[in-house]
Amino acid sequence: MSTPHVLLLRLAGPLQSWGLTGRFAQRDTHSRPTKSGVIGLCAAALGLDREEPLGELAEVVFGVRADRPGTPMRDYHTVGGGTFPLRPRDLLTDHQRATKAMALTAPEGPEAAPFGRSELAAWYGSPKYVTRDPVSGALVSGQVRRQALITERWYLADAAFLVGLQAPDPAFLERIGHALEHPRRLLWLGRKACPPSGDLALGVVPGPLREAFETHALLPEAPHYEGEPERPVTDVRPWAWIESPRPLPGVAPLPDQPVRFGADGGVHSRRWETRSRITIARDAHGWDIIL
Repeated sequence: MSTPHVLLLRLAGPLQSWGLTGRFAQRDTHSRPTKSGVIGLCAAALGLDREEPLGELAEVVFGVRADRPGTPMRDYHTVGGGTFPLRPRDLLTDHQRATKAMALTAPEGPEAAPFGRSELAAWYGSPKYVTRDPVSGALVSGQVRRQALITERWYLADAAFLVGLQAPDPAFLERIGHALEHPRRLLWLGRKACPPSGDLALGVVPGPLREAFETHALLPEAPHYEGEPERPVTDVRPWAWIESPRPLPGVAPLPDQPVRFGADGGVHSRRWETRSRITIARDAHGWDIIL
């Protein structure tokens, strides 16, 4: 049997959000990166199309060590509604606005035009079903909603996770690591509002996931101010979650095993994982990375 290898990833940034069960109005975040989210990150870096088979990328054994679990943060998010100054293009692109604008009473004189000064109630509409106009090529909306869209979105603030992808072929893992540092598409920590900071790929090491987590120090924090004590990097026992190849008694499955990605949200199946404290070795490998 060949020796397993692990590609180590650093997932850190001001905000992360790893949705597991949420939909549009209620968008949750898991307490840690999901396998689907991380595999999607790697697929984007490799430049895979959404409908392209994931192949061995979905077969890697997945693990997460929570070096800094972060703080849950709620965002009360609204799109649309309210008022917006009337502009000439609004009359050209939206017949409802044009009709309402005709009813505006504007002052007489050379500056009688209402543009830029008049407003309508519930003026701004959030665009839905955006498509490309077959004649002009411009993006147009098939429907404009007049009421505000309200969503509740959850994030993890100031979190840092050490993620491991285990596979028997180190060359395959090296290719993923290179793609993450030279991505073909933009990368996000779960959502487009959450770009990663600093280095992502930290190299490929031999051995299983648990061994990789035990022999590498905690991820460093941002540089501290002079005079502040440094945080110990080994005298803590962070939680780690490591994928199990078979169902575990008393453990609920996670629905984040990617089968395929697609514009319709993709298809996922279930997987199992163990949870345990990690004792980091005193002689653990340190880090020389960009934060």
